[in-house]
Amino acid sequence: MSVWIEEWKPEEPNFWSEVGSKIAWRTLIITTLALVLSFATWFVMSAIAVRLPNVGFKFTTMQLFWLAAMPGLAGGSLRIIHTFLIPIYGSRNVFTIATFLKLSPVIGLGLAVTNPETPFWVFMVLAFAAGFGGGDFSSFMPSTSLFFPKRLQGTALGIQAGIGNFGVSLTQFITPWIIGFAAFGALSGDPQTFTKGDVTKSIWLQNATFWYIPFLVVIGIASWIWLKSVPVKASVTQQMDIFNNKHTWLMTSLYVMTFGSFSGFAAAFPLMIKSIYGQFPNAPDPLKYAFLGPLVGSTIRVVMGPPSDKYGGGIITQISGIGLLICSILVMSYTTPTSLETFPYFVWAMLGLFLFSGIGNASTFRQIPVIFEPRQAGGVLGWTAAIAAYGPFLFSTLIGAVMTKMGNPNLFFKGAAVFYVINIGINWYYYTRKNAEKPC
Repeated sequence: MSVWIEEWKPEEPNFWSEVGSKIAWRTLIITTLALVLSFATWFVMSAIAVRLPNVGFKFTTMQLFWLAAMPGLAGGSLRIIHTFLIPIYGSRNVFTIATFLKLSPVIGLGLAVTNPETPFWVFMVLAFAAGFGGGDFSSFMPSTSLFFPKRLQGTALGIQAGIGNFGVSLTQFITPWIIGFAAFGALSGDPQTFTKGDVTKSIWLQNATFWYIPFLVVIGIASWIWLKSVPVKASVTQQMDIFNNKHTWLMTSLYVMTFGSFSGFAAAFPLMIKSIYGQFPNAPDPLKYAFLGPLVGSTIRVVMGPPSDKYGGGIITQISGIGLLICSILVMSYTTPTSLETFPYFVWAMLGLFLFSGIGNASTFRQIPVIFEPRQAGGVLGWTAAIAAYGPFLFSTLIGAVMTKMGNPNLFFKGAAVFYVINIGINWYYYTRKNAEKPC
C-alpha cells in the first residue's frame, strides 16, 4: 500500500474538485476523530485527580495540581518533536503510531487507581505519559494545512481543532457517569469506596480510562488503512528556517494567549472549583461544571473558523485578547468567597475566559497560513501549538503555588491580565492596524 500521494496540487481548481477534495475531507474526518481521543486522554488526569482523595489516596492539594500539570509538560515537549515529523514520515505513519501509543497511559492509569497504595511517583510517570495525547496535535495541524487550499484552511483547521478540543469536555463529562457502575462487567475489576462527608458509595474509577481502549484500537487501524501522506518532504534542518522569522515568535505568543489559556484553564478548572468553593457545606461537584468550559471553547472554535476566513484572523484575535483581559479581571471578584452565592458568577467568568480563548484559537490558525508559505506554515502551526501546550503545566503549577501561598489565585490572574495586554498590542501593531506589516 502506497504511503505517499504522487502529486498534490490543492490550489488548482480542477485537481481540487476532481481528486483533492475527496482525499482531504476523508483525511480530516479520520484525523479529527483521532484528535478527539488525543485531547480526551491528555486531560483524563484532570478528571481523575479530583476523585483520588475520596477513594483513599493521601495526596496534598499541591500534589493534585502537579498531577493535572504533568500531561501539559509532556504534551508541550512532545509537540516540539511532532512539529517536524509530518514532512519526514508522513501523515499515515505518524498518526497510526501516535494513536496506538496512547494505549500505554490509558491502561496504566486504569490499573493504578485500583490500588490506594500506588505511590505518587507512579501517578506522575503515568500523568507524563498521558502527554502522548497532547503531543501529536503538532502533527495534526501541519498535516491538515497541507491537504487543504489556503481559502479553506481556516475552516478546516477550525473544524479539526475545535472538534478535537471537545475531547477535553468528553473526558470531564463522561468520567462522572462511567465510573458509577461496572461498565465492562467482570472486566471492570473491583470497585473503590468513594467517601465524601457522610456519603459512601462504590465507584469504578478505572473506567475513566479503560473505555478509551477499543476506540483507540479502531482509530489506529483506520489510520493505517485509509490515510495517505502529502508529498511535501523536508529534513529537520530545512524546517528550522521558521525560527529566523520574527513572526514565528510573535504568533507563538498570540497562540499561548489563546490555546495556552484554553488548555491551562481546562486542566486547572476542576481543582480550582474544589479548592475555592469546596470548603462550604453542599459544595459543588467540580466535574459537574468543569466540562462546560472546554465545551464552550471548543464549540466557538469550530464556529469561528469561517468568519476568520471571511473577515481575517487579525481582527478576530483582537476581539479574543480584549475579551480575555476583561474576563481575567472579572474572575478575581469571585475567588475569595464567603458563601456559595458567588459560585455561579465565578463559573460564568471562567466560561468567558474559555469563550474568548476559543475564539482566538480559531483566528490565530487562520493568520498563520496567510503569513507563511505552505511548508513553513505547517511548521509554525506545529511549533506554536507545542509552546502553547505547556499551558496545562504552567497554569496548574502556578495557580496551585499561588493558592497554596496566598489562599486565592488572584495574583496569577493579575499576571495573566498583563500578558493579555502585551499580546493585544502585538496583534494590533503587526497584523490589525492600518498599514500593518502582515495584515491577515
